[in-house]
Amino acid sequence: MYKIINKKKLAATIAADAIGKIIFLPKLLSRKSREIMDNGIRDILVIRTAYIGDVVMTMPILKPLKEKFPGSRISFLTSTPAGEVLKNNPYLDDVITYDPFWFYPTQKKKYLEFIKALKKRSFDLVIESRGDIRELLFLVWPLKAKFKLSYDFGGGGYLLTDIVPYNGLKHKVEYHFDMIRYLGCDIGDLDWGVYLTEGEKNKVREILEKNSIRKPFISVHPGARIPLKRWMTDRYAKLCDRLIEDYGLPLIVLGAKGERDIVDEILREMRHRPTDLVGALTLRELSGILSESALFICNDSSPMHIAASMKTPTVAIFGPSKSVETAPYGNVNRIVEKDYPCRCHCDESSCHNKRFHGCMRDIEVEDVLSAVGEITKELRL
Repeated sequence: MYKIINKKKLAATIAADAIGKIIFLPKLLSRKSREIMDNGIRDILVIRTAYIGDVVMTMPILKPLKEKFPGSRISFLTSTPAGEVLKNNPYLDDVITYDPFWFYPTQKKKYLEFIKALKKRSFDLVIESRGDIRELLFLVWPLKAKFKLSYDFGGGGYLLTDIVPYNGLKHKVEYHFDMIRYLGCDIGDLDWGVYLTEGEKNKVREILEKNSIRKPFISVHPGARIPLKRWMTDRYAKLCDRLIEDYGLPLIVLGAKGERDIVDEILREMRHRPTDLVGALTLRELSGILSESALFICNDSSPMHIAASMKTPTVAIFGPSKSVETAPYGNVNRIVEKDYPCRCHCDESSCHNKRFHGCMRDIEVEDVLSAVGEITKELRL
């Protein structure tokens, strides 16, 4: 969910929301509650732009939606990088990609052309899963949908026909489930809808064979989009050496091309040589490697959520972010974190604690190894 912690952004949002309420006052006064009838919903649009991990945490709503509205066409609007995780999803009919200018400033010129094309679609129901006033204003409001549903604690409730009640702090997957519970959906068994094709599975087998990786093996991803979410490289180096020595299993280090420098720092400090696949995999191939991993160790990052969607046992290292909201969901996992009170209001972009980055610096290698030991004992690995 989109909660604004940065004080300047919060003030700007409150001001914009107040102005919007004045402008849309006639609409607010005339708004009437309408029941969302099952047989009247033929075209559904789910919106979740921005980051891959957030998109993954939205995906479990798709199966219950399809079961509730079996004759409907379901489209998912997301950012271009995240579109890859939605491929081959059996509960989706269409994936629409757009990189919104508030996340990607160079895309401003493309907005009008995009929204003009999107308005040609006759959606009956639009679900904006982020609760973001920018998405509500620029992506939801222009559409002539019968029903427009989201949360309103990020502002912009006057742009909706249906506001989902906010029931307190919980995991983001559960926030999303509350949205479709509002529609009368039965959640049922957890299904992320992440399915690899046979061709993709064969490609993953080829990668493992080429690198002489036998199962079982452990995968490690030391990166994260936000620097403050990254555990220190020297500790990752010690951790990886200990994993190789203590378990005698092949170890794969994963990461995007932009994380090359981070991994190189780790490799320089290691005594052993893990298999280095940094920058060598597509997002789909990464998903395949994670699905084959006996154990995955990472920071709070998009691969962590992909691993959860593949039901891969995971040890996740958390610093400024809140595990109650974004921990791995639905798989065997352990969270390694320290209780710093400032985490509850950290915007994750800068640290103002007198012990800079203390939430990560206080996590020792032995803390992570202890969590690994718990999982390996549980799985008899």
